Parts: sequence; structure tokens; C-alpha cells
Amino acid sequence: MSKTNAAKTNAGRFFEDYTVGQVIEHAAPRTIGAGERALYHALYPARHALYSSDEFARSCGLATAPLDDLIAFHTVFGKTVPDISLNALANLGYAEGRWLAPVYAGDTLRSVSNVIGLKQNSNGKSGVVWVRTTGINQRSEAVLEYVRWVMVKKRDLDAPAPEAVIPDLAPALSADQLVIPAGLNFTGYDFTLAGEPHRWGDYAVGEVIDHVDGVTIEEAEHMLATRLWQNTAKVHFDNTAREGGRLIYGGHVISMARALSFNGLANAQIIAGLNGGAHANPCHAGDTIRAWSEVLDRAETSAPGVGALRLRLVATKGGAVGDLRGEDGKYLPDVLLDLDYWALAPV
Repeated sequence: MSKTNAAKTNAGRFFEDYTVGQVIEHAAPRTIGAGERALYHALYPARHALYSSDEFARSCGLATAPLDDLIAFHTVFGKTVPDISLNALANLGYAEGRWLAPVYAGDTLRSVSNVIGLKQNSNGKSGVVWVRTTGINQRSEAVLEYVRWVMVKKRDLDAPAPEAVIPDLAPALSADQLVIPAGLNFTGYDFTLAGEPHRWGDYAVGEVIDHVDGVTIEEAEHMLATRLWQNTAKVHFDNTAREGGRLIYGGHVISMARALSFNGLANAQIIAGLNGGAHANPCHAGDTIRAWSEVLDRAETSAPGVGALRLRLVATKGGAVGDLRGEDGKYLPDVLLDLDYWALAPV
């Protein structure tokens, strides 16, 4: 019988394999096209007009309909998984995310990450790794950047703890840090075709919007999504990797909640910034996701007819609208996602 050569395979990085300042270029570049758009719209009830219609996008000053912003996010994120979170226990949060340029069918994306922080946990069995990831297209243009932090297992429990470095991250992006797609113009915006009459000025800070609809997550669709985005994290596809069964990929919950938010925020067309986010509790197949949003801020932009809304998007397993944390300050058990983002809408 031939011997097995484990040196040929990739077991993923463990906590002690990271150093602050380390730059990781992720394999492999991926060309994305109309097929990814069709699959995205099959997986999620995504209906925002700018991404559904070339003609609508052209009426808003763009050459054609871009791919959904979260297609770019999932693709760039998925490239990083074998190097960053293959051995992760949890994806803990996001910050300082910016969509820097639209992604169109035919674009090729690759990802590069820079390790910006490390802190070993007190149990000595794992630690937190902070990375800043950039998505880059075939013209070497940055299309997306974000920070995320993950809890990663140690391979050797006796490995010494590194010096703790915790990055100083902004609690939120300011509106002037948002990148508006070149040519975007909402002065001729067709509210009838978009599906709702609500303008940027119709939303008040502090307003809470119940998106009403719910979608039950199925095992098959999650497995399709995980493979589609080439997300190889063991906890998402290997039932033996985690007690209690597979976890639903957090990005799947983000996309589902964003799609559900169409009901009440149909004109929040473009995701421009990601201020922060937490996967508050695990999601499993069979859970029914509902969503609500809170308006946190409004800002003008320099683009004609375009305003920015800062929104908190919350996905739940059926919790009451507006409820987020208990008296102890912890997330309620029904809360799955707490996402703070900027969206562009017609004024």
C-alpha cells in the first residue's frame, strides 16, 4: 500500500501561523458573469431594480447593470477562506468596508489580505485574527475593501502567545468616505419601475421598518451558496466538523436579509459602505429568517439626485421587531445578524 503524503495538501492556517504585517495573496482569481447573477437571484428574493435591469441601470447613468454588491463581497470573501478561516471557530465581525467600484459581468476578481491584529484568547486554545482584505479586478483596480476578525484554533497549544495587537477601527464610515459609482445620477429615477415611491427624504433617523416577509433556510440552498462562493470553511459543509451540525454561512444570512429589506427599502439601491456587523447567533437549516431595519443617519452626496442612508439591518429567527438585546446587554437568542451599512438612494 502506498504511503499518504500529507505535505501535498492544505490543512489551513492556525492561530500561531499568523503575524502582524503578513500579506496573503489568495488563490485563485475568478471570472464572474451572468450565471452568478442568475444563481444569486435564485438563492435570494433579490429585486433591486439597478441590478435586475440593464435599461434601469442605464437610466441611472451606468453603462449596464452591475452585479449585486453582495456577489462581489461573497466572491472576494470566499477567496480568503482557505487562508484565513478554514480553521475558524467563528467569524466575529466586520468594519471599515467600502465598495470602491462596480463589478460587471466578465470581471475577474482576486483577493489580498493584510494581517492587522492578533490576540490569543485566555483559554490558550484559540485566538482572534484581524485582516484587511481587498478585492482587485483584472485591471488591478480595487473594487472592495473591508476588515474582518475571526476566532481561529491553535494547532499547538504550547505555542507562545504573540504580543497582542488590537487594531483601532473606526466605529463607522463618514458619508464623505463613500465612493459613488462614476456617472451615477438619480435625477431621472423611475420610482414606478423600482417598486416603491419612498425617497431618501422620506426616511427619518430612528425610524424602524418591518420588512414583513420571512424565508425558511433549506440545507440544499445553503450548500449551493457555499459552493457557489467557494467558501471551504469546514463548519459550513462538513457535518462532522462541529457539534450540532453545519452552520449556515453568515454571508447567506446577510444576502437573505438584504433581499427581504426590499419591502420598505426598494430604493436603497446600492450598498456603498459596511460600518460594522456581527453574526449574533448561529443559523441552521430550518430556521425562518425575518428582517427589520432602523434608519441611523442620512447624508447628502455630491452625485446628482443621490443621497446616502445609514441603516441597521437585523435578521432574526422570529423575534419582535425592534428587539435586539436583553437586559444583560447580550444579543437576544433570536437575533442572527446585526449589520450597519450605508446605502445610496434617490433624493
